[in-house]
Amino acid sequence: MKTILYAFLAAVFYAINIPASKVLLRDVGPTTMAALLYLGAGIGIAILSLLIANDRKASAPLTRRDMPFVVGMVVLDIVAPIFLMLGIRYGTSANASLLGNFEIVATTVIALFVFKEAVSKRLWIAIALITLASILLSFEGTDSFRFSYGSLLVIAATVCWGFENNCTRNIASKNTYEIVVLKGVFSGLGALAIAVIRHEAMPSLAHVAAALALGFVAYGLSIFLYVRAQNTLGAAKTSAYYAVAPFVGALLSFVLLKEGLSWMYLAALGVMVAGAALVVVDTLVRHHTHPHQHTFTHFHGGYVHTHTITHTHGHGHFGADDTHSHRHPSAELEPELLNHGKATMT
Repeated sequence: MKTILYAFLAAVFYAINIPASKVLLRDVGPTTMAALLYLGAGIGIAILSLLIANDRKASAPLTRRDMPFVVGMVVLDIVAPIFLMLGIRYGTSANASLLGNFEIVATTVIALFVFKEAVSKRLWIAIALITLASILLSFEGTDSFRFSYGSLLVIAATVCWGFENNCTRNIASKNTYEIVVLKGVFSGLGALAIAVIRHEAMPSLAHVAAALALGFVAYGLSIFLYVRAQNTLGAAKTSAYYAVAPFVGALLSFVLLKEGLSWMYLAALGVMVAGAALVVVDTLVRHHTHPHQHTFTHFHGGYVHTHTITHTHGHGHFGADDTHSHRHPSAELEPELLNHGKATMT
C-alpha cells in the first residue's frame, strides 16, 4: 500500500504544476520556466538528501551501465517540459491538465512494445477511452475542426515523458536521490542553455525563486515519489495512478484561474474519467494477483526429491504481500510434479 500512496502523492504534487505555471508564465518565458522547474527539483532534492543521509545510502548508486538510460532520461526531460510550457501558454490550463493523461497511453504502449511489460484487455480499453478524450480536447470546436496548437504541444510533451518514464523504470531500483538530482540539474541546465540561445529575457529574482520552489514541489517531490513507486509497480502501473493529476489540475484551474468549462471539455472529462477509472481498477486487480511457491519433499528410490511449484492466483482476503499456506489435492499436484528438477542423493 505504501507504493500506491507514493504514486498518488506524486500525482497530486505534479497537479500543482500546470495552474501555478500558467500564472508564472505571464512573467517568465516558457523555456526559462521549464529550466527553473527542473533546477528547483534538482537543487531541492540535493538539499533533502543531505538532511536524510541514512535514506540516501539505503539503495545502490548508479553505475556506468545505467548511463544510456540516464542520458535518455535527461534529454527527454529537456524537451518535454518545453513542449508543456508552450502548450500551457497557447492553450488553457484546464485543457493541458486533462491532456496530461495521454502520458498513460504513451507510457503503456512504449512499455509493451519496447520493454515487454504485460498489458491487459481492460487496460487497452482504458487507453482507447483516454485517447478519444485527448482527441476531443485537441479540437477547438465542432464547427471549425481546427486543431489547437496548445493541445498538440501538450500531447507531444506527454509522448516524450512516456519514453522518459520507461528509461527511468530501468534505473528505478538505484539511488532515488541521485536519479532526481541528475534529472533536475542536467535537464534544467540544458533547457536554460536553449533559453539563452532563444534570447528569452531573464525574470526577476522573485519570479525565479517562485519557479524554483514550484519545481521542488511539483517536479522534485513528485519525481522522487514516482521513482520509488515505479521500482515496485513498474512503468505502466505507476503511470496509471497519475490519472489523478489531470483532474486535480483541472479543478485548481477552474477554482483559482476561473477558466470556463465548455460542453466539449465536459464530454471529454466524462470519457477521461471512465478511462482513468478502468486504469486504476486494472492496476488494483493485477496488483492483487500474485505468484507464490509451494515446496514438496518426498522419498523415491533412495533419493530425496524437492519440488518447488510456482503458480498465480488472487485472494479475496489476502493482500499482495501477505504470506500464507494451504493444501492442494493430489490431482492438482501430479501434473506439476512431472516437471521436477534433478534428484539429490542423501
